[in-house]
Amino acid sequence: MENQLIQIYLFVCQIYDTCSETCFQRLSNNSEPLFTDQELITIWLFAHLNGYAQKKQMHRFITNYWSDWFPRLPAYQTFVYRLNQLDATFQTFGKVLLKALHREPTPEIDRIVDSLPVMLAQQGHSYSARIAREIADAGFCAAKKTRFPGVRLHCIAERQVGRLPKPVSMWLREASAHDSKAFDNQSPRLPDTTLFGDLAYPTREIITWLKEQNTQLITPKKKPKGKELSEFEKYHNRLVSKFRQPIESLFNWIIEKTNIQRASKVRSTNALLIHCWGKLAFAFFLLVFYY
Repeated sequence: MENQLIQIYLFVCQIYDTCSETCFQRLSNNSEPLFTDQELITIWLFAHLNGYAQKKQMHRFITNYWSDWFPRLPAYQTFVYRLNQLDATFQTFGKVLLKALHREPTPEIDRIVDSLPVMLAQQGHSYSARIAREIADAGFCAAKKTRFPGVRLHCIAERQVGRLPKPVSMWLREASAHDSKAFDNQSPRLPDTTLFGDLAYPTREIITWLKEQNTQLITPKKKPKGKELSEFEKYHNRLVSKFRQPIESLFNWIIEKTNIQRASKVRSTNALLIHCWGKLAFAFFLLVFYY
């Protein structure tokens, strides 16, 4: 584990050295704290790698077992405050890791699009949640048939044969934003490919946008009101579902490794951003170095 910790710290320092303009910069008198941001990021990745996904668990883990390696570790409240300032840094780490993930070309060029809800609360608590109102609001998750306050993580990924798909692009929107609206506002570049999505995506604007890039959108056939789908349409829907299934596997894997979907411990906008971008950065770290 000591070698693992050293390797993570060296990796974090390398990112800071090469991407310093987008990592967190201080302009105050405490611009060079004794406990560095590099140590904070290292603890985040190392603790997640050892099964500690909550901030309090991370701090206790380091205090109890690794205090000799982090002698300047601050109190828990300061530790959390410092972490909550690093959402831009975690986004930088995510971009670097995504670039490394696509260093080798993918044989499959088909892509999949879908969204994952990140929930601040569920069921009855969803009506009283007032956290992170700048970026989060109330929405409905059709898969879980539940109303929730929070955000949606939107993802476009490349299919791979027999493996998890590679994330290509990820972005956040408020929970109430329809998937088609979130896609249309993001306007992702997807030239010369095939994109598989669900019934939320075949709008006139999206189809036009993709046609301009020579990209075909394939979605299930909608059941006509008062009628049944033909056998060909049913076969088409099963085939589309088969092609879309890997992105569900990717989401389930990210949830299993990071517990990103449950954000009930979040208490501020900054904390929600760290919850999302920090856990995604760790997921990309696993995909690059461990899968």
